[in-house]
Amino acid sequence: MRVSFEKIAKTEISAILSSLLDIPHDSIKTVSLGKQSDPDLVVNAGHFTFVVECKSSSNRAQVNLASAELEGHRSASKKNTIPLVVVPFMGEAVRRFCDEHKLSWIDLSGNANIKGPGLLVHIEGHPNRFKRVGRPSNVFAPKSSRIARRLLMEPERGFTQRELSQVTGLDEGHTSRIIRRLLENRLVLRDKEGFLKAEDPDQLLGTWRDAYDFDKHQLIKGHIAARSGDELLLNTTRILTELEINYATTGLAAAWLYTRFANFRMATFYLHSAPAGSLFDSLHFREDERGANTWLVVPNDEGIFHGTMVREGIPCVHPVQVYLDLKGHPERASEAASMLRREYLKWKRND
Repeated sequence: MRVSFEKIAKTEISAILSSLLDIPHDSIKTVSLGKQSDPDLVVNAGHFTFVVECKSSSNRAQVNLASAELEGHRSASKKNTIPLVVVPFMGEAVRRFCDEHKLSWIDLSGNANIKGPGLLVHIEGHPNRFKRVGRPSNVFAPKSSRIARRLLMEPERGFTQRELSQVTGLDEGHTSRIIRRLLENRLVLRDKEGFLKAEDPDQLLGTWRDAYDFDKHQLIKGHIAARSGDELLLNTTRILTELEINYATTGLAAAWLYTRFANFRMATFYLHSAPAGSLFDSLHFREDERGANTWLVVPNDEGIFHGTMVREGIPCVHPVQVYLDLKGHPERASEAASMLRREYLKWKRND
């Protein structure tokens, strides 16, 4: 029988706090209040009282939900209580999210960051005790992420589940499983008419970006002689077009085409299929990772091309995809991503 994470947390949190605070284990009192509107746990440990929300996943959406729930409990709690999130293992990206939102947390793998009146605890370096064996279900896996992409491309539109299946090219069973996970994680909402939307597009995009790894695509890094990024972009796209090779630009070059922000040295191109040797010859492409100014990328799913737009005659993947890909790029990629988000990915919440 599967034991809920809340039960595991209730069993282990006393021992963890005893060790962190250096107080006797038997002096710690843990109470589960029972009502849905109550916090998962209230823990009295020495001079400190913790109001606790337990989440079985430490993705950004679940931690953000815990933060909102703790904020709701705050008014009903004593002033000296410390709101605390407990998860199995807190990944690096969500740790930064917690820091930004001044949110205290413990993971059951032994790491912690707690700040409160008269208390500062910071422990890191313990590995994840809760790694799953086998391939985990992932709403942002290559094919599965087509649903998130479509919802972010049209955030004001409501979709039926069948429509999402049709526009993404996923079978209805796969679509149903992904929608169920997105609903469970409060990344998608279903309205009274049954239409599906991103509950908070910013949250959906941020959670996806935390999970996204550009290196999962097939990357071929090399060098093409050019005096500037503009020249590199124009010459390469001209040759690709002449050779009738289907492609779309991403990364810094695409961000520049969308926003005109920041000059770039490197250009990145998604190709619909693996490049032949003749393409390398035509481009005068020299494979060289250290001095690379050109990345040719074979994507791990064709959904990458959904929503491709033409900017100044050059196909670019959708701004959502460019924003994700910039996470894996050098130079001024972080600044370019921020500009792209401000100009193209600024949404209203579905309140």
